[in-house]
Amino acid sequence: MNKVLLLGGTGFVGTHVCEKLARAKLQVTLPTRQLSHAAHVMMLPALTVLQADVHDERSLQQLVQGHDAVINLIAILQGDEQSFEKAHVALAGKLARACSAAGVRRVVHVSALGADARNPDGLPSMYLRSKSRGEQLLRAAAALDLSVIRPSVIFGAEDKFLNVFAAMQQVLPVVPLAGAHAQFQPVWVEDVAEAVVRCLQQSPHPGPIDPTYEACGPDVFSLKQLVQLAGQYSGANHGRGRPVWAIPDALARMQAMLMELLPGEPLLSRDNLDSMKVPNVATGHFPGLQALGIRPAALAAIAPAYLGHLGLRSSLMDKRKTAGRAT
Repeated sequence: MNKVLLLGGTGFVGTHVCEKLARAKLQVTLPTRQLSHAAHVMMLPALTVLQADVHDERSLQQLVQGHDAVINLIAILQGDEQSFEKAHVALAGKLARACSAAGVRRVVHVSALGADARNPDGLPSMYLRSKSRGEQLLRAAAALDLSVIRPSVIFGAEDKFLNVFAAMQQVLPVVPLAGAHAQFQPVWVEDVAEAVVRCLQQSPHPGPIDPTYEACGPDVFSLKQLVQLAGQYSGANHGRGRPVWAIPDALARMQAMLMELLPGEPLLSRDNLDSMKVPNVATGHFPGLQALGIRPAALAAIAPAYLGHLGLRSSLMDKRKTAGRAT
C-alpha cells in the first residue's frame, strides 16, 4: 500500500494523521475546499494538496481513482438534520460507490463512540443517528475491506474542548455547566491518529470479523470533572479552578437554544445535549486501542503541558497587579 486519499485531513485529528502517514512514507492526497486550509501541512513530504469538493460525487470518484486506500475523517458536531445527513450519511454513500467504481477496497472510517449501525433510530441525537447511518452504508458495501474507529471525546493541544473550558475559567468567576453528569472517556489525539494508521496497515479482515475499535483513554470522567481539571491544569484561580455549577436540564436546553441563535458555531447545541444522554465510554463490545498495540495515554499525563500556558498569563497578571499596589 503506497497511495492514500485522506478526507478531512486539514482538521484537528487529520493534521496528526497527516504527520503519521508522512512518517510511514506513504504518498497522501489531501483534498480541501480552500488550499489555505492546508497551509499547516503542505510542507510534509509526499503530500499532495488538491482543491476539490469531496461532496461532489463526480469529483470524489476522480479523487479515489489511482489510490490504494481511503481514510475518512470528515465530521461535524453541530448543525441541522440536513447538515448531518450531508456530512455523515450522503458522503459515506458516495464514498462507497466511488471505491466500488475505482476498485479500491481498503477504507478506514472514523465514526463516534455511541454510534450503533444496528439501530440508528434508537439513538437520541441527530449526530449519533447520522454517524450510525454512515457506518451502515459503508458496512453494506460488500467489496470494502472496512475498519471503523469510534473515539470518545478527543483531547490534545489544539482541541476545542479542554482549551475552551480552561479559557472560560481565566475570565469567569464560576462556570455554569449543562450536562454536568455526562460520562466521557477522553482519548489523546495522537493515539487516535496512530490507530488510524495501524488500521490502514493491517492485513485484510476475514469475513465474519467486525473490524470496529473503540478508541478511549484509560480513565472515565464526568463532564464536570473534566471542566474542573481544565481549570486546575491551566492554573485558573491559582490552580484551584473555578466553581462549576451544574445547570438543571430544562435550563440547559434553554441555554443551548439561545446559543444556537448566536452567529457562528455555538459552544453548545440541543443536539449536543441529546448526544450526552448516551455515556461516551467504552462498551466493551468491541476491542480497544490495546488490540492495535496502542497503550492509551492518560489525560493527566498530557493535558497539563498544553493547558498550562493559560495559567502563565494569569500569573503574570497577578504579578502586575501586585506590583501596581506596591507603587
